[in-house]
Amino acid sequence: MHFSLALESGEIIDSNFDSQPATFTLGDGNLLPSFEAILIGLKVGDQREFIVAPENAFGQHNPENIQNIERDQFGQEDLQPGAVFSFQNGDGELPGVIIAVGSDQVRVDFNHPLAGRAIVFRVDIADIAPDSIH
Repeated sequence: MHFSLALESGEIIDSNFDSQPATFTLGDGNLLPSFEAILIGLKVGDQREFIVAPENAFGQHNPENIQNIERDQFGQEDLQPGAVFSFQNGDGELPGVIIAVGSDQVRVDFNHPLAGRAIVFRVDIADIAPDSIH
């Protein structure tokens, strides 16, 4: 399928309309379940545009995901708001966006960058492999 993800403002987040179609298998984890559900029943040649609510896309923005971290945890890094850092947690790595830098603490947002945003999901079904239909 060809697809694009955009904000309601029209800003394109990701698209493969200018390249080869993407392939995936329903349930393989490459797409969020809510995005997969939209595709069920579409046929080759179908072109659709869907607005996916935040809670079905990348979640609502959660103020509890904004944390203050001691400045010395960053070493000698030159910290700027908007910079993305990778932090270790029990599940592996977790990206965080610096939103403020103080002399003693750094405020980091661990929400997905698209949290709280509706996503415009546009698809063009290029092909469906017979083995992918169960």
